[in-house]
Amino acid sequence: MKVKEVQEILNAEIICRDDLLESEVHTACGSDMMSDVLAFVKEQAVLLTGLVNPQVVRTAEMMDMHCIVFVRGKRPDLSMIELAEDRDMIMLCTKMEMFTACGKLYSSGLKGGSGA
Repeated sequence: MKVKEVQEILNAEIICRDDLLESEVHTACGSDMMSDVLAFVKEQAVLLTGLVNPQVVRTAEMMDMHCIVFVRGKRPDLSMIELAEDRDMIMLCTKMEMFTACGKLYSSGLKGGSGA
């Protein structure tokens, strides 16, 4: 699935790196606990979270995630946006709750990446 499709499915606002919307993603992970994300093993994934701090970008980078979607209308600050831009990471923002956003992506064909 292309990130552009993720953006459309979630009716999400593009925060940064709209030039990368044609990037392919194959799995998604939804969590507000970055320790859980660190246990996530798949690459080319989308991270859905309501947590808004620089650790989110750093964790996504460590896990080779290309896209962060902030749920519940949460928005990153300028320093987080700059960090993501420097790391070629797309940021999106949706008003949907995490459960709904994950369900919509799953029903549209994006799989979970539990590694199990």
